[in-house]
Amino acid sequence: MAAAMAGGKGKKKKWSKGKSRDKVDNKVLLTKEQNDRLYSEVPKMKLITTSGVVEKLKVSGGLAKRVLRILAEEGQIRPVIVSGSQVIYTRSIVEEGEE
Repeated sequence: MAAAMAGGKGKKKKWSKGKSRDKVDNKVLLTKEQNDRLYSEVPKMKLITTSGVVEKLKVSGGLAKRVLRILAEEGQIRPVIVSGSQVIYTRSIVEEGEE
């Protein structure tokens, strides 16, 4: 009986604060340097997604979506999968006779 009474007298559980992520400071406007990198590096990538551009150029997600749409309209990249929330692009391969 004494063992059953002593069960509630242990140490109290300490709750963890949870995992904390570093706050990223992504830009919401393209600088001249980022614009140059956008037009030189992104059309050469095999798999082009919004998150890939965010990581590479350190820009916000909304800006990355918009510049990818502009690149697709210009014909530098082409969409592979168009979903409501995510669009996956690939580089646009130009045929020899098309130019």
